[in-house]
Amino acid sequence: MEEKKAESTGLDEKLIKTRSIMICGEISEETSERVAKQLLILEAEGDGPITVFLDSPGGDVNAGYAIFDMLRFVSCPVTMVGMGLVASAAALILLAADKEHRVGLPGSEYLIHQPSSQMRGVASDIEIHARQLEKLKEKINAEIAAQTGKSIEDVRRDTDRDCWMDSAQAVEYGLISKVVRNRSEL
Repeated sequence: MEEKKAESTGLDEKLIKTRSIMICGEISEETSERVAKQLLILEAEGDGPITVFLDSPGGDVNAGYAIFDMLRFVSCPVTMVGMGLVASAAALILLAADKEHRVGLPGSEYLIHQPSSQMRGVASDIEIHARQLEKLKEKINAEIAAQTGKSIEDVRRDTDRDCWMDSAQAVEYGLISKVVRNRSEL
């Protein structure tokens, strides 16, 4: 396990030299900390563009918002490249870049939906959590609407259940600006 982590860290260091970051797997506090550090390092090294490759089933929405906010916080221009699966909290992260800087690879798929919870506890705490979850749902829906140009009503309807899109449908929806087949198209 330690050997695999060391190998991954070495690859991350090589990748960062190309001003690129990969966000793969579940979005977690560990993921958000790693990405925030990489973004700050790249910003300190220069104002050149940063490319973020995104392939994630989603995860912790608060960690997703931490990454979203950091992507907007750094002064460098950021291009997001959707690849594989960009779902849930990862779809939120995708929206941190300006629309013209959000692209997808041909085989990528996208999923937007309302946040979910595995809250357990006493009834009054579950009720408080449910109200907070409702606020979070509206916050996410508002961001999706703002970044895609869809009406809030359309987004509410679309995120009420799982809304799957292939790369062409993601362009039509406004999640990404275009499908790219190779780096020269960025």
